[in-house]
Amino acid sequence: MFHCSILCLVRLRYNVFDSFLYIQIVTLSNSGVKDFEGKVAVITGESRGIAARVVIGDILESLGTEVASAYNERADTKVAAFIRIDVSKYSDNEALFQFSETEFGDNNKTQYSDDLEEGIFSVNSIGVIEGSKVALMHMANRDGGSIVCIASIAGLYSILDTSAYNASKHVVVGYVRSCSILPVVCNIRINAVCPSWVVDIIIATDLLDSFTTSTTADPFVEAINSFHFATISDVVKGVFTFSYEESRNAETLIILSDGPKLNVPVPLPASFLDQECVNVQKRYFENIIPHAKELFTETLECYNAEQ
Repeated sequence: MFHCSILCLVRLRYNVFDSFLYIQIVTLSNSGVKDFEGKVAVITGESRGIAARVVIGDILESLGTEVASAYNERADTKVAAFIRIDVSKYSDNEALFQFSETEFGDNNKTQYSDDLEEGIFSVNSIGVIEGSKVALMHMANRDGGSIVCIASIAGLYSILDTSAYNASKHVVVGYVRSCSILPVVCNIRINAVCPSWVVDIIIATDLLDSFTTSTTADPFVEAINSFHFATISDVVKGVFTFSYEESRNAETLIILSDGPKLNVPVPLPASFLDQECVNVQKRYFENIIPHAKELFTETLECYNAEQ
């Protein structure tokens, strides 16, 4: 039986977490914890050092091979193996686990699709971000404006069966909430409306039928039908609210059956952000504005020159 302890270390270059994660792994490897005996660890992004009986997958081929060889030499038996992979690709991740089976055991293979997963984020996340950035350039040429992104209630809460969709909408909410500086930089506001299931769209597109085959009704349909649906008119109302209320920026409106409601993020705990830290952040915000204005002006000039 193939037991896999997955340590997904996505390398953030020049980031303190890179060293922290490495130290943690070394600490575990030297602790003599018996729970790890006989296990196989499949590790990505750690060609600079790992431990235990392992399969290393990394883009740094020479270093990865060197590390695996060093462990095998030290153990005087085969305890490590290396395969070159790109962790952003399903096909490479599948190859990693198939390689693990060949080297140290066996495991069942599950099919995934890069195109499907990347398509969800390309449309729901990247499309919104890139579209809003282009809108920024054109609005700045006209002394400002308001951008309203369409997110989803799935960007605020999690819904079973739609994990990738949930994540893609959380991206939009996080992006919008990070744009609080825009009004003072370029006189542009950006907000997001987060509709629940919209009855008009469900009826018009026969959306629920797509979850049902001729023989089997998807339980997801029953779950959806239990919700109180929003209406397209309330979505429009939310868009107009953000368009005309100039005090609104980097905010989200959740659209429910009883109309739009402002969604307020959970405040950070005092253990993370005490008053001294708040004061430092305030000074940072004030000091960064001139630099942000200069950078935005340069970006706008380059954009206009390319048109």
